[in-house]
Amino acid sequence: MFLKKWWQLLLLSFLVAGLAISALVALAAILIYPDLPSLEALTDYRPKVPLRVYTEDGYLLGEFGEERRAVVKIHDVPVKLKQAILAAEDERFYQHGGVDTLGILRAALANVSAGGAKEGASTITMQVARNFFLSGEKTFKRKLSEALLAIKIEHYLTKDQILELYINQIYLGQRAYGFAAAAQVYYGKPLEKLTVADVAMLAGLPKAPSRYNPLVNPKR
Repeated sequence: MFLKKWWQLLLLSFLVAGLAISALVALAAILIYPDLPSLEALTDYRPKVPLRVYTEDGYLLGEFGEERRAVVKIHDVPVKLKQAILAAEDERFYQHGGVDTLGILRAALANVSAGGAKEGASTITMQVARNFFLSGEKTFKRKLSEALLAIKIEHYLTKDQILELYINQIYLGQRAYGFAAAAQVYYGKPLEKLTVADVAMLAGLPKAPSRYNPLVNPKR
């Protein structure tokens, strides 16, 4: 009898805490959402590209600029590269609405089991929101802004448009921004020439571009 009442009190406590947290998040969202930035940087995407010098017959002599980037359209990205990116970063990308609640629960359980922050729950859309508009500070307000921006982005852009922005904008080490630039930096190949092993390595870079950089840490 005592054990039954204890469980009832525990469940009631969790319910009350959950409702209180939900109310606080909803209130914060109402206050933050009107101040979210315009999505013009995404809808009118104009990335920095290096100055390229070619010979008269089209041979590339050199690139000059702080960012290495080669912009590609989503339909020119090999299927195996898209599959590798989704497998590494956001396997439910085409199912969620910007914030993956199932992914958050899975990450929370994994972190509790591991006794620390071992797994994140940022979706590709949330990473686009962070890379274009937000700082890297780890605060509740920034994370909430990131989630709200991701939802806003999903309302204005298609999934393929979001994935295309991610593929072109993400930093991958060695001053390479985007997978087309990284393919040239690390392998000297265009995207369509990459092997499965190549795309697997590149897809793992966003988590830690400096730590997993194959030029700096070949063993790792």
